[in-house]
Amino acid sequence: MKKYQIGEIAKGIVTGIENYGIFLSFEGDYTGLIHISELSEHFVKDVKEYAKIGEEIPCIILECEDEQKKLKCSIKNTDFGKRKDQNIDHGFAPLRRQLPIWMEEKLKDMKENNEN
Repeated sequence: MKKYQIGEIAKGIVTGIENYGIFLSFEGDYTGLIHISELSEHFVKDVKEYAKIGEEIPCIILECEDEQKKLKCSIKNTDFGKRKDQNIDHGFAPLRRQLPIWMEEKLKDMKENNEN
């Protein structure tokens, strides 16, 4: 019988973080990887925003290689992943917040220059 089944949710401990994904340790000497493409539906600028070393992460098992004890995992469609996404700026959100400030500053500069 397999230790882990495809589609099940398992908890892993973060053992490493690289630009391309998060490495996990699971029970039974299994290791796993959450590739950057499996962190979010959005563009991921910084993998470190999704996990910290030593943190326990619930993730979905996408693939399981029992002989090598390796798992391919995802948090993209989990509650954990969605909660992380809520705290991260994606897409144009930072620009949307900053643009009115820049415009106000520029209009102020233009007004000052016209008065001189």
